[in-house]
Amino acid sequence: MIRVLALLLFITAASAQEFPGKPVRIVVPWPPSGNVDITARTVAPGFSEALGQQVVVENRAGAAGAIGSAAVAKSPADGYTLLLGSSGTITAGPAVWKAQHYDPLKDFVAVGPIQSVPIVLTAAPKTPVSNYVEFLSLARSKQVSVASAGSGSSNHLALELLMRMANLNLLHVPYKGSGPAITDLLGSQVECMMDQLTASIGHIRDGRIKAIAISSTRRSPLLPNVPTFEESGVKGYEALTWTGIFAPAGTPAPVLEKLSVSLGEALTHPTVRERFGGMGVEIMDMGQSEFAAYVRADFDKWRKVAREGNIVVE
Repeated sequence: MIRVLALLLFITAASAQEFPGKPVRIVVPWPPSGNVDITARTVAPGFSEALGQQVVVENRAGAAGAIGSAAVAKSPADGYTLLLGSSGTITAGPAVWKAQHYDPLKDFVAVGPIQSVPIVLTAAPKTPVSNYVEFLSLARSKQVSVASAGSGSSNHLALELLMRMANLNLLHVPYKGSGPAITDLLGSQVECMMDQLTASIGHIRDGRIKAIAISSTRRSPLLPNVPTFEESGVKGYEALTWTGIFAPAGTPAPVLEKLSVSLGEALTHPTVRERFGGMGVEIMDMGQSEFAAYVRADFDKWRKVAREGNIVVE
């Protein structure tokens, strides 16, 4: 038995040393051109260089990210099929889904983080508010409508968290994606919106919608005049969307280590940092174990919000 175990350990170590011996695939469980897809394609060239092997990005969209994510969970645990996971598919989404296609904490192992994006509360052109104090006053006098990219999205849960922490009764208006929601916001068909900064920054800069507060603990360098919710009086409020690389559970530790180190190297590339900086996202500087703990804590946070708000998405 000892000899068998020793042989298995030797084979595992040898395989890890040879890794990667063929192209590595990153599955993006969303359509092309979205934030998660752009993130994958921004990192892939540097990741390829660091690994010494081609990294291919493959879009496998459907069921709010569940189809592609479930496919990776069922893939061989050899490091060659990875998931570009996000808060929408690993923590916030699974916290509210009624039907579970996979267990985000048991079926995957965290390789490393990539970036985080704050959520911004914005107001439509005809909504009579330009700062959080005015928003709060309006919300105390009536039920303000606030759009999101969809029920169970990170933006929706960020809104639910705000309502609980600020003791507000807001009308959530879910859309099928940020695009149609922003269109109605620009036309003042909905009064306000919670959305990722990357989707709203262009409209804010052009003065077409008004930024009220941002969900990070620090102000965004892209919007230095927009205060955080914490600064606005909602103490302890933070809600970020994030992305990272995940592998199927059971992937050998040496392979995970090589993937994690190579991902970290890719994120130091000047081109990657410049691209992300222009998008208003922040590169997450965490090791593999720290990121794994962060993911678990984020899942627990949103599951609590979902339970307290009785939020279930079919």
